[in-house]
Amino acid sequence: MKYRNVGKSGLKISEIALGSWVTDLKGTSAEDVAKQTVDLAFDNGVNFFDCADAYSAGAAERFFGEVLSRFPRRELVISSKVFFPTGDGVNDRGLSRKHIFESCEQSLKNMRTDYLDLYYCHRFDESTDLEETLRAMSDLVAQGKVLYYGVSEEWGGARLQEAQRIIDHLGLYPITVVQPQYNLADRYIEHEIMGVCSKLGIGITTFSPLAQGLLTGKYRKGQPLPAGSRATWQADHQINDLLTDANLDMVEKLRGVADELGTNLPVLSLAWILQHKEISCVIAGASKPSQLENNLKASGFEIPADAMAEIDAITGFHRFERHVG
Repeated sequence: MKYRNVGKSGLKISEIALGSWVTDLKGTSAEDVAKQTVDLAFDNGVNFFDCADAYSAGAAERFFGEVLSRFPRRELVISSKVFFPTGDGVNDRGLSRKHIFESCEQSLKNMRTDYLDLYYCHRFDESTDLEETLRAMSDLVAQGKVLYYGVSEEWGGARLQEAQRIIDHLGLYPITVVQPQYNLADRYIEHEIMGVCSKLGIGITTFSPLAQGLLTGKYRKGQPLPAGSRATWQADHQINDLLTDANLDMVEKLRGVADELGTNLPVLSLAWILQHKEISCVIAGASKPSQLENNLKASGFEIPADAMAEIDAITGFHRFERHVG
């Protein structure tokens, strides 16, 4: 396993991280499979384990808290996130100082740790003044309950730069990391976020590297949905919305590139993300050891320049730049 710094910080994390969105698995066979997956990750050098208080109403945090407590804390990088509702109260959501502090305390209890290495604002909160949110996150760092903080989705380049202006003016601890979605089917962060993060020294820990399963290659044009696959049960139909003819045609062409390089589509998809120097790690959501074992092959896998160019042509991506005159 290879490791990278999170932006300009001294924190080093594994190129492949493991995220947990598990429901309450207590007493089920799935619990043993999930534990085996975490054990495989740790045994293979994965040190970054990502979670959020909103995942399965805290069950995911409690699962990680129980399983990770068997390993030396100093060898782990543990993260969580705050924003989504954790109760029915009017203040049980968002990025107010109250909700941030209370959510952090609960996450620490759930994950059986005295501190979080990384703590993210899960979304942007339009109803809370940005200064209040940044002061609260910075204060958690000052208290030692959080070592580094960052943001996730809905924080574009302009918001990151505005946050930096406030941080500089008030002398707060800086944003260290962002966690956006990024994959071969969704390259939006290349338009501006990557450049802003590079300029500010902010690391990028990406999620959904396989685009909800689209880039596993198991969905094929003109063929029925695989039994038990996410597309057969996902409530919000995210993967179903991605199963367009254009996307499935793209997947077939990418599969050809993977074949030429002697690998498979998931490894190619994760390794492609890691070819970008701005990226600190890829967060994979493997649900069983065999999936994780395959994903781990992406760390250190080099894609030749000609193959990278071919991938660009297949995805048809063009970075947006507005020119006047």
